[in-house]
Amino acid sequence: MAKARTSFVCSECGGVASRWSGQCPDCKAWNTMVETVVDAPGVNRMSQTAHKALAQTAPVLSLKDIEALDVPRFGTGIEEFDRVLGGGLVAGGVVLIGGDPGIGKSTLLLQALANLAATRNTLYVSGEESGAQIALRARRLSVDSAELKLQAEIQLEKILGTLADLKPEVAVIDSIQTLYSDALTSAPGSVAQVRECAAQLTRVAKQTGVTIILVGHVTKEGALAGPRVLEHIVDTVLYFEGDTQSSFRLVRAIKNRFGAVNELGVFAMTEKGLKGVSNPSALFLSQHDSQVPGSCVMVTQEGTRPLLVEIQALVDASHLPNARRLSVGLEQNRLAMLLAVLHRHAGIAAFDQDVFINAVGGVKITEPAADLAVLLAINSSMRNKPLPRGLVVFGEVGLAGEIRPAPRGQERLREAAKLGFSVAVIPKANVPKQKIEGMTIVAVERIDEAFTKLRELD
Repeated sequence: MAKARTSFVCSECGGVASRWSGQCPDCKAWNTMVETVVDAPGVNRMSQTAHKALAQTAPVLSLKDIEALDVPRFGTGIEEFDRVLGGGLVAGGVVLIGGDPGIGKSTLLLQALANLAATRNTLYVSGEESGAQIALRARRLSVDSAELKLQAEIQLEKILGTLADLKPEVAVIDSIQTLYSDALTSAPGSVAQVRECAAQLTRVAKQTGVTIILVGHVTKEGALAGPRVLEHIVDTVLYFEGDTQSSFRLVRAIKNRFGAVNELGVFAMTEKGLKGVSNPSALFLSQHDSQVPGSCVMVTQEGTRPLLVEIQALVDASHLPNARRLSVGLEQNRLAMLLAVLHRHAGIAAFDQDVFINAVGGVKITEPAADLAVLLAINSSMRNKPLPRGLVVFGEVGLAGEIRPAPRGQERLREAAKLGFSVAVIPKANVPKQKIEGMTIVAVERIDEAFTKLRELD
């Protein structure tokens, strides 16, 4: 087969060169020249049809005249996985799932595909493992693999041929970094190969209606390896979180064109694979025989799911010229800002104290509603006095010392009440109109007011 004609394009400025060089001749940036297909042969799959539109040209219509229909979905048989996907898989959708090596990506997808194979035509394409290795894993997981079709292949053109022949409803590609196309001369895993292979698979998914799930490697920083465009062309991006040494795994939706983002699925790794956790809040709460200083429980919102997470703080005298500030699971820069607010508006100084903050269970909290819990935990550790039993808090703290409301306050309070918490310190704007049975609501507007009312509860 004749090779496609390629050129090298700078990813920074878009400059074009006929051959690769370490430095872009136009913008002088280093290591930015990427091989790109210019003109593929007519007999190649990626020839004249490669850049045609996915659908026929439609007339221009008014938005109010277009009927809005719900996207039909089908479940994978794994409730937590379906939750993260927004309710299930979508025909013609492309899902990209990434995570650290050994965290459970292939295990989860093998379980899901085995469930789907009972009623649907499925295909598992592996570029990293042989068929014998996957069969051994299926036996260890005790999954029904009788109807599951498998292909061990890394050449894109052969995989596209298999998709055209078998016409599966769901196909898993494990992983996108192992594929290569004959149209390019670069090695598998390069920027050009990953982009070209993902683009061709996405085109097939949109044209034929097959649901394609791509497995992606991650860099040492935790981001998906390959070009950033990889995340733009797919419909859904999922990330595996958690420590490989722990038995718990978190799957978070970063992007979803068919559902809510920041949805969170919680799994436990067992001998029989990944199992969904029905009460994930229990994972993020430490079990203490008695109340301990520096511990405060907050309600965070992950997509549509409220979760109770314990925030722990340890404040100790510093023996260094610059006191240390360390946070695990929370943003470190925000911790420095909160300590300044604590000093300015509550009169509590920590400039000579080492401050350590941890979110129990390995969960990462990105929303500002954790601010109030962090400050209360820090104050509890400094005073060496535990907070009242059954206390739950949430709220954003502003630079002026005000307590700002958090979204979906009533859902957070109901979740806390369901788990037995009896006192809630919340922003005044989040006070529910109807009383929540078994829970005392303490509304605050400023950080100093929160400390005063907590002392009254002691």
